[in-house]
Parts: sequence; structure tokens; C-alpha cells
Amino acid sequence: MRMKNETSLVVGGDEAAARKVELLLRAQSQVTVISTNVIEGLQALIDSGAVAHQACFTESMLDGVQLVVSTTDDEALRAQVVESTKKRGIPLNVAGCPELCSFVFPAVIDRSPVIAAVSSGGELPVLTRLLRSRLEAAIPAQFGRLTELAAQFRDQVRAVFPNINQRRRFWEKHLEGHFAELVYAGQELDAQKALKDSLAADQFSATGEVYLVGAGPGDPDLLSFRALRLIRQADVVLYDRLVSKPILEMVKHDAERIHVGKERANHAVPQQDINELLVTLAKQGKRVLRLKGGDPFIFGRGGEEIERLAEESVPFQVVPGITAASGCSSYAGIPLTHRNYSQSVRFITGHLKNNTCDLPWQEFVAPHQTLVFYMGLTGLPVISSKLIEHGLAKTTPIALVSKGTTPEQQVIVGTLETIVGQVEKSNIAAPTLIIVGEVVLLREKLRWFD
Repeated sequence: MRMKNETSLVVGGDEAAARKVELLLRAQSQVTVISTNVIEGLQALIDSGAVAHQACFTESMLDGVQLVVSTTDDEALRAQVVESTKKRGIPLNVAGCPELCSFVFPAVIDRSPVIAAVSSGGELPVLTRLLRSRLEAAIPAQFGRLTELAAQFRDQVRAVFPNINQRRRFWEKHLEGHFAELVYAGQELDAQKALKDSLAADQFSATGEVYLVGAGPGDPDLLSFRALRLIRQADVVLYDRLVSKPILEMVKHDAERIHVGKERANHAVPQQDINELLVTLAKQGKRVLRLKGGDPFIFGRGGEEIERLAEESVPFQVVPGITAASGCSSYAGIPLTHRNYSQSVRFITGHLKNNTCDLPWQEFVAPHQTLVFYMGLTGLPVISSKLIEHGLAKTTPIALVSKGTTPEQQVIVGTLETIVGQVEKSNIAAPTLIIVGEVVLLREKLRWFD
């Protein structure tokens, strides 16, 4: 409903009235609040002159009014408002009484000039707000800007592709492809150039793009908005063993899935072959998702992969993920730093090549420091003995977190002296993160997930 410069009345001065006033002001309506008492936020708007104010309602106030909202809990006043607006044919919304409404306020997803709205017909507004939050998570904040930029090319696209099906395929590719991603990243000049180049070539089968996405430690709720969007639009997915099944299920059904490893001494696809496969698939015009557990730049070889893409001028973007150290420690109730226990944290690969111990062990023996070993389950006996050998106390706390952030999470807590024996008596399995330091003592107090 176009309310710019139109008059609206809000009968009520409570929190619900304030929310409706906010919506109406956003629509550039001239708002009058009618209530003897108003909350502080509304009073500030009245004092500033943003809205007018009257203490009591009379039917004559409806002259020239386009829309009325009632939030009052005064039943007699509400009945008067309902009768008066009905007599004049003025649209009315009555908060909490859908049967008295001639219109409802939907929950709005504003990506102007694109607007989406969700409504339960006034039955359960809180449910529509929950659904709105999910849609807002799925629709990028720059979606409106994408619409505006694409609209500038409508006539040019129509000239190049007179057939409506051709135009549809063109827009489907670019509005979910490299052009859109450039807009979302704020690179509007590059986005416009990419679209112009595609039109000048009179085709749209150019090089695709690679998305290097961190899938986090396992819990799908920990994915970023951007990661979720790219996962859902990829044409082909190359994924590691550490990517959880719930996250893989988010990939669109018709996308090709390629498992590329990796686990200790068993790489499904060698790293060099992965690098070349990413290049080959992208040059076929596909949107390629390289999905990695944790964060792609922390023991994930992400740098090696995009280095090869850069050499071949293949477009790519990197989406960070929650690394295992952060995710698993949080879900185990072990803060990696704490003012009373640890002022630094160090990430270390525990994947000891050929069972060798070529690590700077002496640097690990420092007070007020937390050590986090990735992929260290097999090397645990070496890790614990070397730390003791180089000066850490045998009683130093240590925790192993297996399959962290997932329903299968297991945590074993011990000391450097006892942990190997504890693990031998358990059924703990990879992937496992090792945390060493006094912060482990806080788990008993701070554990929440398991």
C-alpha cells in the first residue's frame, strides 16, 4: 500500500504501537498517535515532531485518513475504532485480533527494490518473524543492488537475445553466477564489466568460478550465510572426508559430487590432481564448490589450490569457516584463552609424517599457553612424551575432542602422563582435536553441549 505523504492513525501507545509507527514512518506516512499514555520511544518521536499526538480518539480524526492501526487494550475504545473505520471504509489493523482486521502487516524482507512478505493471516505473528529471519539469512543483503545493476542491462540483453528462453538462461546464469558474486562482494565495476563482456561475446559459456568454502567442524548451524548460499548454487562439489553429512545434504540434488579425501595415508585424490580438477571444471563453465572441513586456510591446503587457480586466471572466492580448534573447544566447554590460565594459543599439525618428530617442541613449553594439535590421534603417544621430555609437567591437563560439534562428540580429559592409557581403553575415533593446557580444567565447570 503506497503511504508516502498519506495520513495514518495509530490508536495506542504501547510497544506494539511503536513497532507499527516505525513501519509507517519507513513508508513515509504522516502518523498521528492517539493515546493518553505513550512509551518512552514514542514520546521521543512525538517530542521531535516526527509524529503527531492526540490524547483521545474521535471519529472526526478519520477525515482524510488512509489507514488505521489499533493496539489499545481498552475494549470500548477498540470497538469504537472498529465501528468508525468500517463505516468509512478505512483499512484497519487490530493487533492481536485477526478477526477484526481488514488487513494485516506481514513480516517484510526488504531488499529494495525487491520486497518479500510473509504472513500467517494475523494468527501467529511470531512464526512469520521466525520465517522472515530464515529468508533474510538466505537472501544476500546486496540483493536489491544486484537487481538495480541488472536492470540497467535489460535493453541490451533483449537486443542480443531476442528469444525469451535465451534471455531467461542468460539471467539465470549471471544472477546466480560470477556477476552476482561480484556485486555481493562490492565489486560493482568488475561486475558490470563481466556482464558487458558476456554480451559482447554473444554467448554465456565462459569460465565458471570456484568457491573455496570452509564447512566448519561439523554442525551445519555454524555455516556462514555466504557459505550456505554458495553451497546451494554449485554445479559440482569437491568435498573432503571431514565435511559432515548434514552439510553435504544442503547441496542441490542435481549437483555432481566428487569425494577427494583425505585421511591419514589414504588420499582419495592426490592434491595436485585436485588442483588441476578445479581448473578443468571451472573452464567448462561450471560453478565449482571446493568444500573443506573447518577453515580452508588452516591446515586445509586452500592456499595451494587457489594459487593454481590464480595461475590459470580462474575466478575464485574464499569463504572462511569455523576452524576445528574454535568449534570443538567451544562445544567442549574449554576456552582457548583465559586471563587466569592462558594468554596465547598455538595451532599445530599433529599429523607426524613417517612418525617423525620434526617439530619445535621447546617452543611449546611455555607458561600460560594453550596448544592445539590437529589430526593428532595416531601421534598422541609421541606428542605427550615429547612435551614431557622437553619440560611440560606430567600433570599438565590435556583433552581429546572427537567429532566435535556433532551429536557423536566425545571428550576425554586426562594428563600428559595418563592420556595414552585412557585413549587405549576408549573407542574414541578420528577426527580428533587435542587441547593441552590449564584451560582444560575449566571444562568441568563450563561444559554445556554434552
